[in-house]
Amino acid sequence: MPVILQSDRETQQRSGNTALKVQLRSVTKTYTNGSQALLNANLEVKQGEFLFITGPSGSGKTTLLKLLYAQELPTQGEVIVDGCNIASLQGDRLSLLRRQIGIVFQDYKLIAQRTVAENITFVLQAQGYTRKEIQRRLEPTLKLVGLLTKADCFPDQLSGGEQQRVSIARAIVGTPPLLLADEPTGNLDPDNSWQVMQILQKLNSFGATVIVTTHDEQLVRRCNHPVVQVCNGQLLRK
Repeated sequence: MPVILQSDRETQQRSGNTALKVQLRSVTKTYTNGSQALLNANLEVKQGEFLFITGPSGSGKTTLLKLLYAQELPTQGEVIVDGCNIASLQGDRLSLLRRQIGIVFQDYKLIAQRTVAENITFVLQAQGYTRKEIQRRLEPTLKLVGLLTKADCFPDQLSGGEQQRVSIARAIVGTPPLLLADEPTGNLDPDNSWQVMQILQKLNSFGATVIVTTHDEQLVRRCNHPVVQVCNGQLLRK
């Protein structure tokens, strides 16, 4: 899989493609109960950037990610991903865009009755990949997250850190150019947290744009990537 991502990056560089991968333009998000997550928020994330989104619980970090993969739509403003206004996409066009986005959840969202390998390849099967292509992608993905020997294990046979790495593997097996990780280390100890961050940084080095929400300031300082803080609904570069 790393070879595929590196190849994609080289192709983009040769073509001179420096377009923004993600952009929020004056985005406000107000829920039906009156709760306001974002207020006139603006953000630009360039292709190939690694960005942390920080802020306390309830500040709007998760809402921001949901806007990027269209689980939520903005009340006002525009969310642009890969040159497309998310609000204008429906049906197949929205499905095609979502295939370019890998999502890592804090609570893993693994299927208990499926093995590690089956959890990782489930999305590819749903998207109609051939068995040969699925197998071609599976082994290098397992190697990347350090779970090659755990392919036939079930989630309840894994540690929390291993389950999170399965979640990452599932998100990246389709080699998406954009990876969103929502508090991926929130339930992990420092050693496992750092292991997860190393995987995400490696993916970024292969060319993927990575956006990570977190409240772990120590981890943010250790990684030394650009940071945007959610504060009173605004997105502030630190």
